[in-house]
Amino acid sequence: MMSKQPLAFFYFLFFLLISFQSSAQSGNPLAADDPVAQKAWVDSVYTSMNLKQKVGQLFMASIWSKNENEADSIRKLIKENYIGGLIFSKGGPVRQARLTNEFQEMSEVPLLVGMDAEWGLAMRLDSTFALPWNMTLGAIQNNKLVEEAGAAISRHTRRLGVHFNFAPVVDINTNPDNPIIGNRSFGEDKINVTDKALAFMNGMHAEGVLSSAKHFPGHGDTDSDSHKTLPTISFPAERINEVELYPYKNLINKGLSSVMVAHLNVPALETKQELPASLSKNIVTNILKRNMGFNGLIFTDALDMKGVSRDKEPGEVDLDAFMAGNDVLLMSEDVSKASENIMEAVNSGKITEQRLELSVKKILNAKYKVGLYDFKPIETSNLIADLSTTKDQVLLESLFENAVTLVKNNKAVIPVKKLDKQKIAYVNFGNADGSSFLAQMRKYAQVDWVKAENLSTLIEKLEKYNYVVVGFHKSDKSPWASYKFTDKELVWLHEIARKNKIVLSIFTKPYALLDVKSFANLEGIVVGYQNHPVAQEKVAQVLFGAIDAKGKLPVSIKNEFPAGTGFNTKDIKRLSYGLPESVGMNSGRLQKIDTIVNKAIEKKMTPGAQILIARKGKVVYQKNFGYQTYEEELPVTDTTIYDLASLTKILATLPMVMQLDEEGILSFDTRLGELMPEFENSNKKNIRLQDMLMHYARLQAWIPFYISTIDPKTKKLSEQYYKNVPSEKFNKQVANGIYIRRDIEDSIVDIIKKSDLERRLKYKYSDLPYYLLKYYLESHYDNSLADITQERLYEPLGANYTGYLPRRRFDSLQIAPTEDDKLWRNQVVRGYVHDQGAAMQGGVGGHAGLFSNANDVAKIMQTYINGGTYGGEEFLKKETIDKYNTCYYCKDDVRRGVGFDKPQLGESGPTCNCVSMISFGHSGFTGTFAWADPEEEIVYVFLSNRTYPDSNNRKLIREDIRSEIQKVIYESIEF
Repeated sequence: MMSKQPLAFFYFLFFLLISFQSSAQSGNPLAADDPVAQKAWVDSVYTSMNLKQKVGQLFMASIWSKNENEADSIRKLIKENYIGGLIFSKGGPVRQARLTNEFQEMSEVPLLVGMDAEWGLAMRLDSTFALPWNMTLGAIQNNKLVEEAGAAISRHTRRLGVHFNFAPVVDINTNPDNPIIGNRSFGEDKINVTDKALAFMNGMHAEGVLSSAKHFPGHGDTDSDSHKTLPTISFPAERINEVELYPYKNLINKGLSSVMVAHLNVPALETKQELPASLSKNIVTNILKRNMGFNGLIFTDALDMKGVSRDKEPGEVDLDAFMAGNDVLLMSEDVSKASENIMEAVNSGKITEQRLELSVKKILNAKYKVGLYDFKPIETSNLIADLSTTKDQVLLESLFENAVTLVKNNKAVIPVKKLDKQKIAYVNFGNADGSSFLAQMRKYAQVDWVKAENLSTLIEKLEKYNYVVVGFHKSDKSPWASYKFTDKELVWLHEIARKNKIVLSIFTKPYALLDVKSFANLEGIVVGYQNHPVAQEKVAQVLFGAIDAKGKLPVSIKNEFPAGTGFNTKDIKRLSYGLPESVGMNSGRLQKIDTIVNKAIEKKMTPGAQILIARKGKVVYQKNFGYQTYEEELPVTDTTIYDLASLTKILATLPMVMQLDEEGILSFDTRLGELMPEFENSNKKNIRLQDMLMHYARLQAWIPFYISTIDPKTKKLSEQYYKNVPSEKFNKQVANGIYIRRDIEDSIVDIIKKSDLERRLKYKYSDLPYYLLKYYLESHYDNSLADITQERLYEPLGANYTGYLPRRRFDSLQIAPTEDDKLWRNQVVRGYVHDQGAAMQGGVGGHAGLFSNANDVAKIMQTYINGGTYGGEEFLKKETIDKYNTCYYCKDDVRRGVGFDKPQLGESGPTCNCVSMISFGHSGFTGTFAWADPEEEIVYVFLSNRTYPDSNNRKLIREDIRSEIQKVIYESIEF
């Protein structure tokens, strides 16, 4: 028996040897430092072992890390049978790491550790990361992403001390009813399967993890599970050679580490009746090793599976498997018995010393390749975090995004366009959650979830919709979970499709479509492959044109949709959603924003806030903080609506002015007297539009129109101007139970007309131009500014939370209050505009009155960055935006563009002094801010109600919170 002392002495000599070697690694972690050193290590370890120890190397025993009884069994196998390796199964990563360290310390020769981690460690372990299944990867056209998937999984396995991942699966799934492969296969096309497997393997090798192609000679066309029985592959040898063996031939030529041989009955390759491939010398030795020239390790599939063990006593099948040509005996039912059988065969000459040496040295060579000549214990600190990183999340999003497959797109129903013309319904089928899909769709448009207990009621409810999205959601907790429609669902789908424009989005394997009797009435079909929340989000983004559809079906669906089917679409410049790293930003640095905002709330600068950051057309940070009030009753959510205050200027009035400029109706030189004839005889008649919008027109900053409507004696609202109930004369609502005279607007215009001009021409910020532009726009269009902006901007954009007079469309409790107004309205102002001047105009002002959420504000700001287009529609021309986004009076220290605020020219200003000079935006009195930087392609939106309960609270402004956050945004940019 070999003791640890001689082996330790050998290791000392070995390291003396390699210390004199000057060669460096080639860059591939699996490449040996030096073949001479490798051979010396392998030969020395081999010659130092006795027969039992050599035979022990052939066994890779199974352990569930959560099972202490199994751990005791492994300790015994290491001590008494000198097993060569372990395959870990169910458990947790920290527990597994600790056991691995213990077992490696116990073992005289380091253990080769393997796992089934086809889509990540989560295939076997809790608290670990899962990437998409192979069927999903099979739809991806960029194989570099598949290589990254193999690398990511291997980083995790290597971090956990696992050397062999039993992947890639190269089975060609030509049988839709295959109960065990299915989603584990890259598809039915041998070339696609091979390309994906090769990419996956290359990723594994690049991270220092050994590969294992399985299940040889091919488990893809079976209708039974070899865990339970012995499946039969009935194809002729020619077909097997041309199809099933095709991936193996290619991977072998590219450096495949190992092959796992399946328990399959293959009559064309093995004449002995029902002899599993794993026990067939013809299949393992003659075909795989000799004919195909494979010299790597050969694993049996698990020897405790019924496909191989059903007629054998525990430990008996192992000798047959080794005699057939396998090197590693995986998951033996009785290692001790099997070891005795093999040693007896060696001693009797049935197995030669050369045959044993061949397998043992192949195993030792593998151990050297993965660095086991210098084993270091697995570090358990930060292990969980290391096994699920932001980099992994970015890859996950990219994989699901690239897999989404548009199978049918009749009349270009996808992406959805003309949102103002669509009435969209969502109907859910299946037995799994579709909330992520619905929530994501609602970021683009109003989508109603339509449900009914019976078909007739559902059909009736859907009559008012002209676009129906059916989501078919099946559990993705396991790749073997049920994926089929129920008979009831198939009937309902057929009937809905007969009467509605329908897009079917399935979140399970594509084979679900096989049961759909007819595709004729389905205008669109999209396959998301899994019901993962990210898959749901990406399908929604494809539907609304935020991202391209790029995937291709990896399997055929009847004759209508052969493998390779998939329409490519181009995005139509709507915002997409993802992680900061996907656009060159650092999510860790962006987390500083959370600290800043939480501190602001703690110090009562504002009761809550919405913050959104987008870069390169992708929203990468969207968070809600705090509550609508300090009473902490209603938390801020994505759909909380805020009073935007002066953001109204650039989100409502200005784009309408720019549109008229493009139509030749307005220009920078248009005079106020031309805009409003009643000003022709005033001191303001020659004020140019450009100067008005740049706050360079000598207009007063603000006129408190409401003061004159308060009775000076009672200090209450004058009955001359206000009533508690509406009437024909008092029809403009100021707040709850307060209505002002409809002719008050004439008075406001008259007051502005008679107001004095500033004596000296200088920059002075003023709301007054926007009062006047509001009246002009309404006169020009003969319509309310509220309706004009809805029709010409918000509805086509899908900005469904944006608009004036929000209480007409939303529950008041969805709207954050702005102030407990004790001076004028004597009530909590919620859903009525905070600004007094806009309130006196019935809530519709050119300078204030607009309400929205952060997501909608971002859509409008992104439209500006896009050069005036969004969702496939042109709202403005880029030249027009550039024209208005120009500082014409910078020489006079006027930082403003024409309507837009611009970065400060000195130290103080609206931004962090870190933005580009072509950036633009605006702030709002209530605690709002929106900024766009075309140079960095950044949109930043900050919405709050810092004015609640008292607008004199200026802490948010004094502490410069909005600019501090903007500074963090720019510090997070990495490339």
